[in-house]
Amino acid sequence: MTRWLDDDEQATWQAYILLRQRMDAAITAGLAADGLSMADYELLVPLSAAPDGCLRAKELAARVCWEKSRLSKHLARMATRGLVEREPAAEDARGVLVRLTPKGRAQLEHAAPHHVALVREMFIDGITDAEAKALRTLSARVAARSEGSGPAKATAAGVGTA
Repeated sequence: MTRWLDDDEQATWQAYILLRQRMDAAITAGLAADGLSMADYELLVPLSAAPDGCLRAKELAARVCWEKSRLSKHLARMATRGLVEREPAAEDARGVLVRLTPKGRAQLEHAAPHHVALVREMFIDGITDAEAKALRTLSARVAARSEGSGPAKATAAGVGTA
């Protein structure tokens, strides 16, 4: 049986939805001004931090919580724009390596200061250190609870969407 959200729980959920929508819209617009999509940025950041700017596609997908098909299609678009290169993994014929190109790194380095300034202005500078710590704790707990969940699991458990 579905346990519906009470008024306070619904208000909390809706506050999160509004926060996510507004942050996503602002960040999307900010990155677009620098020629990147949010999806581009999500992939470029872990690649830039990886040794030699290179990760296995499977590992990159896991880091950003993307399905294999979504990653493959987006990487194809990024490769067309010269931001990344894909190559077969030497040790595994079925594996694919994704490498950040010099153009991809330059694009990321151009966008990053604007992105960080926007995140700071809209988010970081508007919360206290105690709120930031509480948010990190809450985010880690919710992320851990959502690990391996999704529509199929929720439906099987008899849970509807909120």
